Amino acid sequence: MTHGHAFPPMTTIGPGDKRYPALSRGFNQRWIASPEYVRLVGSPAGAVRALSEAVNQHPTDPDRTRITVRSGGHCYEDFVCGDDVRVILDVSPMCGVYYDPGLEAYCVEAGASNWHVYSHLYPLSGRALPGGSCYSVGTGGHVTGGGFGLLSRQHGLTVDYLYAVEVAVVRPNRTVDLVVATRDDPGTNLRDLLWAHTGGGGGNFGLVTRFWFRDLPEPPRNVRLAALAWKWSEFDKAEFGKLVTAFGGYFRDHQDPDEASGKLFAMLKLNHVSNGEIGLVAQIDDDDPNGKDALADFLATVDGAIKPESGQMSAPMGEHPPVRDMRTPRVLPWLTATQALNSSGENRCGKYKSAYMRKPFTPAQIDEMWAYLGNVRYKDYVNKEALIQVDSYGAAINHPPHDTAVPQRDSIMKMQFQVYWKRTETASAIDRHIKWIRDIYRKTFATSGGVPAINDLTDGCYINYPDGDLDSGEWNTSGDKWYTLYYKAAYPRLQQVKRCWDPLDVFRHQQSVRLPKARVEGTGS
Repeated sequence: MTHGHAFPPMTTIGPGDKRYPALSRGFNQRWIASPEYVRLVGSPAGAVRALSEAVNQHPTDPDRTRITVRSGGHCYEDFVCGDDVRVILDVSPMCGVYYDPGLEAYCVEAGASNWHVYSHLYPLSGRALPGGSCYSVGTGGHVTGGGFGLLSRQHGLTVDYLYAVEVAVVRPNRTVDLVVATRDDPGTNLRDLLWAHTGGGGGNFGLVTRFWFRDLPEPPRNVRLAALAWKWSEFDKAEFGKLVTAFGGYFRDHQDPDEASGKLFAMLKLNHVSNGEIGLVAQIDDDDPNGKDALADFLATVDGAIKPESGQMSAPMGEHPPVRDMRTPRVLPWLTATQALNSSGENRCGKYKSAYMRKPFTPAQIDEMWAYLGNVRYKDYVNKEALIQVDSYGAAINHPPHDTAVPQRDSIMKMQFQVYWKRTETASAIDRHIKWIRDIYRKTFATSGGVPAINDLTDGCYINYPDGDLDSGEWNTSGDKWYTLYYKAAYPRLQQVKRCWDPLDVFRHQQSVRLPKARVEGTGS
């Protein structure tokens, strides 16, 4: 149990403090704020006090009025660290992980990082959250957006186990209450508040302080881990197409979570040609007696489909360093393997886009990915840190035990388009990086308005990989609004939760859940 606080429950950092520059930005160096202050919150009671003070203060700058909450601070967009931010409430000091006998559930405080949860929860309980592979991601954002990771095809999403959430909420009279909402609450409003935090995204309804999880799965005693790479120079368009088709076809055909193959998770790293390598990482439950053969079958299906010969991974790929010495799969304890894969890359600037795939890629999509990654288009573009990461998906994710706010429950893959650059690069170079990712995304989904619209092939976007371009009529001509791409039919219900629990719209950003429009008397609208 890690309740204790060695530091004061709140610490306020102003512009004159030497810590201010580091705490006014997130992991993504693209976004740097200039808030009046950053407040580090160390307890639920401290969260209530900090939020109450912030919401009742008068802004000194009318252009900076937002109050934002930071957990891990990955900040793919400027939702936390933007030019209009007045106060950042940083909950990272709240990182306790313990069993709560009162709620008969495992409690994880909102400031705990993924690695903090894995390294504390598993040794104490033998249980684990099926969360992500980036160690520094905070649970406050990861869980609320419907976090997933290498155990998710076997055990589902993090939110499939969420039983209760504690939230500091702002009332219409600007007072602040600390509310605990559980899955079993008799009141509809409380149940809806819990539901909204099972995929409704962070920064929408209040300041989350604690999560409680029930029936958490036990991870495998051992996993079998493989990492390999192919030289880009050995690929032509046909071989690239065979690789991508084989990967998608495998996960289309292996969606049973009770089979060993349904417990296999893989990441295909389709790096830009200038990286020199295309990579593949795969993990399977080695406790399953068929796990070894299932992994061998997967590698034979993907690696065996192409002429380029695979070897050891040697190049960094997106947020992951090279996973070395695993061309021949190795058996490792689950926690050891998780630590080996845990990374969040360097501190740098980045832009991201996402897509849920219900089916394997079409030939037209493969053609565009090849063209943009292989310099057929953008012939003079060179960036080792530009890539499309394709994650396996589905299986247990597509059989949720409870109703959640995550509507994408029949996909077989999830895509993350990524591009990184140094903050010191010229404005024209930065514009080119952003233009590259915008163009490859728009061309990949050219038949559905430049985005993965809701149709039989694609199923929208992942709120934890937010993309401000989805608001734009220039980059999204699909007819599906940004909120439809993230939330589909769940959005109106999320709006009702917003009206109930954040009626003053305190928690807002470019793509926050909007308050529903007021009903017009006599119209029924």
